[in-house]
Order: sequence, then structure tokens, then C-alpha cells
Amino acid sequence: MRPDLFEAPDYYNLDELLSEEHKLVRDAARQWVKRDISPIIEEYAQKAEFPKQIVKGLAEIGAFGPYIPENYGGAGLDQISYGLIMQEIERGDSGVRSTASVQSSLVMYPIFAYGTEEQRVKYLPKLASGEFMGCFGLTEPDHGSNPGGMVTNFKDKGDHYLLNGAKLWISNSPFADIAIVWAKNEEGRIHGLIIERGMEGFSTPETHGKWSLRASATGELIFDNVKVPKENLLVGKSGLGAPLGCLDSARYGIAWGAIGAAMDCYDTALRYAKERIQFGKPIAATQLQQKKLAEMITEITKAQLLAFRLGQLKNEGRATSAQISMAKRNNVDMAIKIAREARQVLGGMGITGEYSIMRHMMNLESVITYEGTHDIHLLITGLDITGHAAF
Repeated sequence: MRPDLFEAPDYYNLDELLSEEHKLVRDAARQWVKRDISPIIEEYAQKAEFPKQIVKGLAEIGAFGPYIPENYGGAGLDQISYGLIMQEIERGDSGVRSTASVQSSLVMYPIFAYGTEEQRVKYLPKLASGEFMGCFGLTEPDHGSNPGGMVTNFKDKGDHYLLNGAKLWISNSPFADIAIVWAKNEEGRIHGLIIERGMEGFSTPETHGKWSLRASATGELIFDNVKVPKENLLVGKSGLGAPLGCLDSARYGIAWGAIGAAMDCYDTALRYAKERIQFGKPIAATQLQQKKLAEMITEITKAQLLAFRLGQLKNEGRATSAQISMAKRNNVDMAIKIAREARQVLGGMGITGEYSIMRHMMNLESVITYEGTHDIHLLITGLDITGHAAF
């Protein structure tokens, strides 16, 4: 692995819009990535293994529930701080950011927003510290973009619920201590349940053979007559809007995270173009390479502005689901295009693990699909501006 010489691009002086706290939070995450992620991530991606030793570090930089109040173990930060942390972590690796996103937005957020006070006190501090790790079960083998079609269900058995079904493509599932699982009751209403490892009939087989998010653990959730205590029901909200509210928070984090991946690809390509000599001069002095690099920094800058404004709206409680969809779609699309262009700048060297670009490119193929596909987010914007659903 080459030394991590990353320098973050800030073409429009966006740092001037950040508070001192924002910059301290971001810089702490940036230094942690340089110290603890960059030296090991290529090795773990090559062997398709999640580096479990980083969990403590993620907790220490506030990556688990940064916006959760301090009395529940969170850092009590604002939404822009959350975004900046996700940006820095994904600059290191999308799979590591996925681990943090799931823990924060898909596990801690629903417990905080929809759970009872007893559930908050029981789970949130341990999740914030990394003592407990969690996962989120919504997607099923036959229901991805249409989560409302889920067949996972639970029945009221008097003193407990009986849960049956399966979930697929679940980040963190192989090692998660708890799972936030969405299932239909006997009336067909969607509810969230907290499922704990060790419950009889609950298993989490790992998914192998991935070419993307290789340093992230992915698996299934299998429920075979799992007895769930009634106090494990998330009573604060039901219906499809409940899990979609969690996804809004996660998609917001992805909109920032993708910028980090794009930044890393751009910085790598720029540095390489200045050093690589062909025909007696650096390739950075050629028109076509300058075109690639100039377009990269332009798109990164636009994405930064989009994410920052969205963060302001989130802080004010005014960000809409459709606005979050637009940012997730745009910024991930931007990042994957930059990864592909950056790979070309490096030529054959761009496919090797000596550089991060090919790993980012493969990771982003998942990011552009999960938590709302590229096409579905387009149709969400279409619905919002026309009033007509096309899905």
C-alpha cells in the first residue's frame, strides 16, 4: 500500500462555511482513516474480510450515532458533522462507511426515534460504544425496490411474537449482536422488531463471492419460528414510512460518503498525472488528462454544495425525502463516473491494489444500487415534481 498522501479538494472554499466543531470532527475522522484504514484496507479487500479491529476506532471518532444525544451515548452532533464523518470514512472505503451508516442510521436511529425509553437505555449506549453491533433487515430475496411486498411476518402468541421469513443483502449481519427487522403483523401492517443474536431459530449466514464491498461483511437474516419478546417491538411508528424514515437518514449519509470516494479517486489521479512522464512531459500537461481532472473537480464541488445545503435543511428539520433522494442519486453517480475516469488516468496501474481507485469503483457499484437504486431515486424525483408515481 502506498503512503496515504491524501489532500482534500476544496475548490470553492467550503471550509469557510463550516464551524470549528465541524472541522475538528472531520479532521479527527480524516486522521483516523489515514492511520487505521489506509494501511490495511487493500489487504482486507483482497481477502474479502471485514477488519473487526476497527470497530473501537469508529466508536472513538463518533461514527456510531453522532447525532444521537449524549445521554444515550451519542456525540450529540449536528447533521453536517454526521455527513463529514461519513465523507471521511468513505474516502477510506465504502464498506467501512456502510458499517458505520448501518449502525447509526438503520439501527440506532429507529431505536431512538421509534423505540421506548427502556429500549433506548438498554441498547443505544452499547451501540454507540461499539460493544453491540447491529444490522437492518428490510430487503428480501424477492422484494428489493418494493419493500412493501415483504413476506416476513410475525404472529401474536399471547406472551410473545412468532417471527418467520428471511432478509437478504444485509450489511453487518454475520457479526451483528442485534437486528432491526421489519415484518408484517397478522393485519399486514409493517412493524419493527429488535431481534437479538442467540434467539432460537435466528441465523445469519454470510454472503460470499462479492466483487464489491469486499471489506464489509454481508449476509442474510433467517427467522424460523423465532420467539420475540413483546417488549422488543418498536412501538413509536409502524407502516412502510417507518423503515423509509431510517433510509432517509442513511441515504443522507451516503450523499456525503460518496464525495469522499470521489475525492480519493480525484486526488490519486491528480497526483499520478503530475508524476507520470510520457513523451517528455507529465501527462497532467496534456489536454485530455486536464479535461478529465477539471471535470472531476467541478463535479465534486457541485456535490459538496448539494450535500452542505442538504445538511442545513436536515439541521432545520426541513429536508424532504425527495431532496435526500436527489442528493444520494447525484452524488453516487458523480463518484462512480469519477472513479472510472480516474482509473483511465492511471492506465494499467489503475487496476492494481497499489492504488485505491479500482476498489472504490467496485464498491460504488453497490452504493449506486443499495438503499434505493439509481433508477428508483430518479422516479422519486419524478413523482415529486409531477405528482404522478411511475413505479
